[in-house]
Amino acid sequence: MGYSAVAPDFWSESLADDPDSLLSADQCVIKGEHFFVKGLIEIPVAGSEEPFSWGVWVSLSRESFARTAKLWDTPGRESEAPCFGRLSTELALYSPSTVDLRTNVHTRAVGVRPLVELEPTAHPLAVEQRTGITPDRVREIAEIVLHPGRLDAREALRTGSAPGKEDGARRT
Repeated sequence: MGYSAVAPDFWSESLADDPDSLLSADQCVIKGEHFFVKGLIEIPVAGSEEPFSWGVWVSLSRESFARTAKLWDTPGRESEAPCFGRLSTELALYSPSTVDLRTNVHTRAVGVRPLVELEPTAHPLAVEQRTGITPDRVREIAEIVLHPGRLDAREALRTGSAPGKEDGARRT
């Protein structure tokens, strides 16, 4: 129950040949200056043991990224204190933008993606993480992610603008 972004929003395929840039399934470095890890925003689903998850990228400081990378395969790493980060994945079905939301990244056991805890704000994504969602909301998210044009149509109805806006749902 979830969707995942392949890369941080700041990644470009033109960086693939840059010797100071790297994109793996779990970590990303851009030009040796910007550092990211992939984690999960977990959202409780009413009536389900399994949460809904957004696989997202979070920017970390050089120091936090170095510590995370050093402990990546170390048993017991889950005892590390969380580190501050900023969400670096645009989840287009949320407004305002999700890019740059403040987070705490909690390292978990080896082989388990970090937990991304959003700062407790009034942002709709942060509210969903705190309060949970219904199975109907999970279906609505799936419909939007799998059929991005529907977000455009819903937005057009809400705003009175024409479908085909540039900020439609991004497949994650």
